[in-house]
Amino acid sequence: MLILKSRRTASRQSIAAFLLATVVLAAALVGTTGSASAQSTRRQRRETNANRKARIARTVDETYSHRYEVFGGGGYLRWRSGEDLKRNNEVTWTMTGTYFLNQKLGVTAVTEGAFGNAKIPNVLVLNGDYTPQINEYFFMAGPTYRLRLREKYAVSAVVTGGTAWGIFSGGSKGIPSTTIGMWPDGFRPAVNAALNVDYNFYPNLALRLSPNWMGTTFGNDFQSNFGFNAGIVYRFGKINR
Repeated sequence: MLILKSRRTASRQSIAAFLLATVVLAAALVGTTGSASAQSTRRQRRETNANRKARIARTVDETYSHRYEVFGGGGYLRWRSGEDLKRNNEVTWTMTGTYFLNQKLGVTAVTEGAFGNAKIPNVLVLNGDYTPQINEYFFMAGPTYRLRLREKYAVSAVVTGGTAWGIFSGGSKGIPSTTIGMWPDGFRPAVNAALNVDYNFYPNLALRLSPNWMGTTFGNDFQSNFGFNAGIVYRFGKINR
């Protein structure tokens, strides 16, 4: 009887040991599978990120390896039309063309026009003309440098210099502009500084916002004028490498 009980106890212990070993083995297998699955997931994620970075790098290179860039649009200029006159608002149009030496540095030519009405005080008014129309045209060139190049946007700084053509007597009914306090007509040196912010729709097409400062020298004085332009950028050609 004692021998039988001993055998039963041994059998039960063997079964328990077998079950315990099975559980431990199963847990080990599950842990190994989970670890392998996690490693596979991490590997796939790394591969996905690598593919994404490679795609972005290709897009950036394609976007900013264009040789030429043209911009057209319009905007606003806050203009001082005479030494003692109040500033007036003007509507602007602008066209620029840039030749890029590399992805960051280029040479830009600018043609711009501004149109508005001067604010003449009553004490200077002749023939009842209070707000004569005035026009300015700017022809300038200078360097462009891209400060940031990203897949969806770019930021660049532009500094140009050249000449400004002021037509201040055209809307004053034959009265010389200087008689009613405005600058004299003619050509004078001008400088411009702008910060271009481009949002890329495609590698060759973007929307641009461009706050800018315009410095002019009419009437042997210096005028500091601020404004902005907005419009469309089109890129074409390729930089040879």
